[in-house]
Amino acid sequence: MQRKEKVEARSRRKKRIRKKIAGSMDKPRLCVYKSLKQMYAQVIDDTKDKVITGASTLNKDVKAQIKHGGNIEGAKKVGEYIGKKAQELGIKHVVFDRNGFKYHGRVKALAEGAREAGLIF
Repeated sequence: MQRKEKVEARSRRKKRIRKKIAGSMDKPRLCVYKSLKQMYAQVIDDTKDKVITGASTLNKDVKAQIKHGGNIEGAKKVGEYIGKKAQELGIKHVVFDRNGFKYHGRVKALAEGAREAGLIF
């Protein structure tokens, strides 16, 4: 599969997912993005189109705990960190948005880390 086809396929999956899920203030959307070297997560309120909080492997707190950002260990730490930040803001329930990525590997590790930190989805 060519790079362009792969990106377009993910874009189609992303659109299909976003038709079905949306975040509100009482149940925001936990959106995940992964690049080859980093992992990112945001908690988003779609009614106001605002990012409530975010985390990535580039955050100082997370970066100090990991060796490399593009692996499962880094993704799990980001999940734990975003879960703690959401708990501090009073968010317990979220809607998980895998953003067109398959639910395995780093995406699954981030979700498990967030669940361990106390988020429910």
